[in-house]
Amino acid sequence: MVDNKKYISSDELKKHNKSDDLWISIQGKVYNVTDWAKEHPGGDIPLMNLSGQDVTDAFIAFHPGTAWKYLDRFFTGYYLKDFKVSEVSMDYRRLHSEFSKAGMFEKKGHGVIYSLCFVALLLFTCVYGVLCCDGFWVHMFSGGLLGFLWMQVAYLGHDSGHYQIMTTRGFNKFVQILTGNCLTGISIAWWKWTHNAHHVACNSLDYDPDLQHLPMLAVSSKLFHSLTSQFYGRKLTFDSLSRFFVSYQHITYYPVMCVARVNLYLQTLLLLFSKRKVPDRALNILGIFVFWSWFPLLVSCLPNWNERVLFVLTSFFVCSVQHIQFTLNHFAADVYVGAPKGNDWFEKQTSGTIDIACSSWMDWFFGGLQFQLEHHLFPRLPRCHLRNVSPVVRELCKKHNLPYRSLSFFEANLWTLRTLRTAALEARDFSKPMPKNLLWEAVNTHG
Repeated sequence: MVDNKKYISSDELKKHNKSDDLWISIQGKVYNVTDWAKEHPGGDIPLMNLSGQDVTDAFIAFHPGTAWKYLDRFFTGYYLKDFKVSEVSMDYRRLHSEFSKAGMFEKKGHGVIYSLCFVALLLFTCVYGVLCCDGFWVHMFSGGLLGFLWMQVAYLGHDSGHYQIMTTRGFNKFVQILTGNCLTGISIAWWKWTHNAHHVACNSLDYDPDLQHLPMLAVSSKLFHSLTSQFYGRKLTFDSLSRFFVSYQHITYYPVMCVARVNLYLQTLLLLFSKRKVPDRALNILGIFVFWSWFPLLVSCLPNWNERVLFVLTSFFVCSVQHIQFTLNHFAADVYVGAPKGNDWFEKQTSGTIDIACSSWMDWFFGGLQFQLEHHLFPRLPRCHLRNVSPVVRELCKKHNLPYRSLSFFEANLWTLRTLRTAALEARDFSKPMPKNLLWEAVNTHG
């Protein structure tokens, strides 16, 4: 039987890896997505990061079954001549298919309703405590409730960004803007931009924005070579200032996490008022305007400046638990330099993630993200299923001799601090001829 198909090799496919010439392969069929990248709901960065490769596993992970029917219009007519599927990928795809047939991606449980009611209760109690009570400790408690509210809202925004938590896309977007932008002051557009890049390039030092925190933090000495961030399009300069901060990062880690929200506010504003194309820019700006209207107004209702400052700091302090959790999931995991590869999807997720072990009654507190590996492998899977699929994922990792790390919250903190301390000590020894200022000399000489 004559095969009339046209073939290209993987090496030929790799040549089509530019923004004006962007090809990918899915199950051995080659697609030209150059123009589509600008319209892609997940942004152009995930496509650019995996350009010129077979991206089957990533496509399966992030897209519902209905997405397959849209591929034909991008088909080039070519097939991959040397297309192969590893045993790990076959098992992963089989597992994903089983979950899909069981309807697990559509069964979301009642967690969203509970979460929305809980958020509403927290908000009402916080506002009541500020406006209707006079006690100092009641005001501080209200600040703590606000920080806790921000944590729960972040989980809702995360869920709605990965799968549709409401009945329609319109209502889903409304909940995103309302809970994210209006209640937390952090743009859902900014979150999608960074989070999609993080998922695709999990723990790549130059492609994953979640590991790019110079000058304050560095998880690996590889960052001391001033890598170029492919996400931000600029050099991550490791200079004398970075060296100073990184040298003590294991000490400053928790204080930095307490004020991490300030950076998120700044990043939101930088994106929304940049020249970059931002989906629903006007809606996002409107939501941010709502936040910066009610939040300062609420704080101003407190009786004096001492309470106002302490109220804000208390809310930041409580919410810092979530920022710490996000770093625990990745800081102490394996890192690498370079673009992600489509043919080792499963392996990269296992090496770059750490689960947080906890009792089932604490799942609401961690928002499902304690099952970080399960979430990275099946990002569209509602959080109510993550605990149930955890044993299956563990067995699959064991079968293919891949890491499955599940640590207690305390252990994960120790691992992260050890990682930061190791990099800190390396920073003190790195490039010793580097010019040092007087402050550097004083601190290092006298402790």
